[in-house]
Amino acid sequence: MSLQIINFRSSGLITIRILLLSTLITGCGSFSPTVEPLTLLEVQDKPVFRVDSTIDDEFKKPRDTAQPVELSRPMATALSGAVLLTESVIVDPIVRPVSTINALASLTFKSLGGFLKRNTINLVRFPMMEKQPIPALSSTPAMDLEVWEQDLDVIVGTQSSLGTIQFLVDGAEYFPRLIETFANAEKSIDMRTYIYDNDDVGVQIADILKKKSAQVDVRILVDGLGDLFATSLDSETMPVDFELPGSITSYLEKGSSVQVRKQGNPWFTGDHVKTTIVDQKLAFVGGMNIGREYRYDWHDLMMEVSGPIVSQLQFEFDKTWEKSGFMGDLAWLSRNLRGIDADLADEGYPVRVLSTSPYDSQIYRTQLEAIRRAQDYIYIENAYFSDDSVLYELVRARRRGVDVRVIIASSADSGTMNLSNQLTINRMLRNGIRVYSYPGMTHVKAAVYDGWACMGSANFDKLSLQVNQEINLGTSHPETVNRLLNRVFIPDFAASTELFESVPVRWTHYLAEFISDEVL
Repeated sequence: MSLQIINFRSSGLITIRILLLSTLITGCGSFSPTVEPLTLLEVQDKPVFRVDSTIDDEFKKPRDTAQPVELSRPMATALSGAVLLTESVIVDPIVRPVSTINALASLTFKSLGGFLKRNTINLVRFPMMEKQPIPALSSTPAMDLEVWEQDLDVIVGTQSSLGTIQFLVDGAEYFPRLIETFANAEKSIDMRTYIYDNDDVGVQIADILKKKSAQVDVRILVDGLGDLFATSLDSETMPVDFELPGSITSYLEKGSSVQVRKQGNPWFTGDHVKTTIVDQKLAFVGGMNIGREYRYDWHDLMMEVSGPIVSQLQFEFDKTWEKSGFMGDLAWLSRNLRGIDADLADEGYPVRVLSTSPYDSQIYRTQLEAIRRAQDYIYIENAYFSDDSVLYELVRARRRGVDVRVIIASSADSGTMNLSNQLTINRMLRNGIRVYSYPGMTHVKAAVYDGWACMGSANFDKLSLQVNQEINLGTSHPETVNRLLNRVFIPDFAASTELFESVPVRWTHYLAEFISDEVL
């Protein structure tokens, strides 16, 4: 008995340490550690045309302070951490046993397999390839997109649906449109987000949803680790006189009919999806959480989606909502067996939902294969770039004559990832890939491969490509892809500084790369 108690306590301490480590280094939206400027990457100014100094009418309204917040912020953070730890270590194995086993098996397999693959790539394949001169760009025709879409049915295991996509660039476009859609909602609002921050923007959106919950069903899913970030860290631009609630989830529920479910993190896997669905007819998909960084500080991208594809997004939300409840995996299975509530409308063009989960990495498979097949050009914009297999395939693509260009944040929100990114940049430059340093923080997650676009919530790191829950959309629709190029890539290439010289590196870069590879 005493031995069991000692083991339990030791396990608990280890779990707490892992949780704290995960909390410190896997944030997406609030953590901004200081990194010593080494190159142009850390000292660029933000472009003037990205700064938005206006405030929507909705954000001018005073916060409803009639209902006092009972918990102090430190107490709320401690309570949130304790609940998350209990949920992940005790509740999840009982209520969600299949999900917990899947998370452990997947994480173990992908970590071991990834370790071996990374070392083979870095110690054998890259050195052999880099002995050869970099060829000129080729004039090979782009890949056949019709054949590609047919092959994707096999690669993904599902067929594409129909829908339309409109791009909302930066918070200045997204948040006013989101508020307008909330105001027009007639039946339901379903929000799934990694971080729902407790800052001024989060509270203003919460007040809108609380008021609207008297008229329509409002359900909000947040990630456990994301909620822990939201109660702990602030944007540097937040008004100093703003009074933050201790817990945004408590604030949302208090005095309203808003339903909030906080997801556990079995083996510290997370739900990084950002979707909001209104009346089961219109959806927003992309990289923005709810918070000040996304409204005012960062460059980012969301998509407004309509048509039959929304039914599939609703299905993904419903399954996750059910799994997050008391019945856990059983409720998920029941909802899964019911299938998608098909939308019989024939509206739009082919759009494909792609996902990452602990047991199926569709986003990873499709983008690796797209890189391998591309013959003309590859454009990628992403702030977190640590996957060696993706990097290896990009180098191979450039060495067969493909025009490969990557836009990366000059200073991301993670100091660890900043350092790891710099090693990635050096490898790209050595192999002829054109690298562009975006001034400030770009949180855009988008890529175009010979006319096929893939964009959503997934980064180019281990968590997004192999571990966490993610949702991207893929389409070959020419007009939509051209809009993405014209609204995001072409302006961002112009706003960025192309890099030509390697970044000086120290031992800390290699430590950061190891952490990024093994944890992030």
